[in-house]
Amino acid sequence: MADFLFGSPFRRLFHARPFPAVEWSSSAAAAMDWVETPASHVLRINVPGLGKDDVKVQVEEGNVLTVQGTPPAGKGEKDAEDGAVWHVAERGKPEFARAVALPENVRVDGIRAGVENGVLTVVVPKEPVPARPKPRPIAVHSKL
Repeated sequence: MADFLFGSPFRRLFHARPFPAVEWSSSAAAAMDWVETPASHVLRINVPGLGKDDVKVQVEEGNVLTVQGTPPAGKGEKDAEDGAVWHVAERGKPEFARAVALPENVRVDGIRAGVENGVLTVVVPKEPVPARPKPRPIAVHSKL
């Protein structure tokens, strides 16, 4: 009966995960999609409940794009002043931080970002690929 309720100790050895489970919290990384088009890289990040003033996008250390989101301050304080009593708070604060290493062929000065319907869209334009020089013969002389 105990094996049925708690499982066999040997079963845990064979079916245990090799790494500890990821602990999800309100500061977990936001879900992201990254699509590469011929002209740019497009990143779409879920930011539910956040507006344009609550999201910070910047490029650090060359080509590392960082995105941070913090809910507006004072939301919980207002509920406390109104005499509200929380019974369940499972959603937490939608705080997150994400860092993405961008490829070398991007124009960092042309990055655009916008928030609409809970999705942050970051467009990173690509540098045009330089034309490869055509092979040409070079004359070889005995002296330079």
